[in-house]
Amino acid sequence: MKRAQICCIGCGNMGRSLLGGILANGYPLPLLCGADPDPAQRETIRTLFGIETLADNREAIENARIVILAVKPQLMAATVKGIAPALVKLRPLIISVAAGIRLSAITGLLRQELPVIRAMPNTPALIQAGATALYANAQVTDEHKESAETIMRSVGTVVWVEHESVLDTVTALSGSGPAYFFLVMEILEKAAIDMGLHPDQARLLTLETALGAAKMALESNLDTASLRRQVTSPGGTTERALAVLTQGKIEALFQQALKAAQQRSIELADEFGKS
Repeated sequence: MKRAQICCIGCGNMGRSLLGGILANGYPLPLLCGADPDPAQRETIRTLFGIETLADNREAIENARIVILAVKPQLMAATVKGIAPALVKLRPLIISVAAGIRLSAITGLLRQELPVIRAMPNTPALIQAGATALYANAQVTDEHKESAETIMRSVGTVVWVEHESVLDTVTALSGSGPAYFFLVMEILEKAAIDMGLHPDQARLLTLETALGAAKMALESNLDTASLRRQVTSPGGTTERALAVLTQGKIEALFQQALKAAQQRSIELADEFGKS
């Protein structure tokens, strides 16, 4: 434990993904540790990665340069309060991946301004295909930013935002976004089955179509509107289908959906701050 440099508090899905990604990037195993009160979670981390894990958060962070807070939002207050004296003494970089918890709430719990970065990842980080937005407070140095970016890039793409309020939009877009795409895929798959396609075929074609479209968009220099026009022949089947979606006001529905998610993100942050 004397050599631990990065400690991840919380060894659930996100913590496990981050530890695995950090290791895959070549970070020395002896310099990593995890902390979790659940013996099963600790055993999973030890079995998967050989990383030392502890039940005591304070013991786990005693030599850490970077502390990742990967606990559920409802556990954040108790977790931070429990290790606040040690954090104030050590002054490590703190990276929070808890949704809906503002930096001011974390520093308020610490009762001191420490370098804190707020990360908003999404669930595809579990398969190293995530999209994460980062926001740093004034105490964060360029070296801190580089370290945080390296960690989060181990599980996907990273962008920095200039204003913390933008993270509510990020939450609505990429944070909740996988569910939107799952819903669209679910609807397409069911419609194809209802129209006579075998369920296995409907699922495979739906998933491969989604994957192919995303890959084309990532690898193309064209924007998504141009790509859509490329596959929409005048008078063809795609044009007919898109006309139905447009008449159903799909654009307005998605705008309303993202605004609703954004507003809920703001509400949750406000509720945590008040509590």
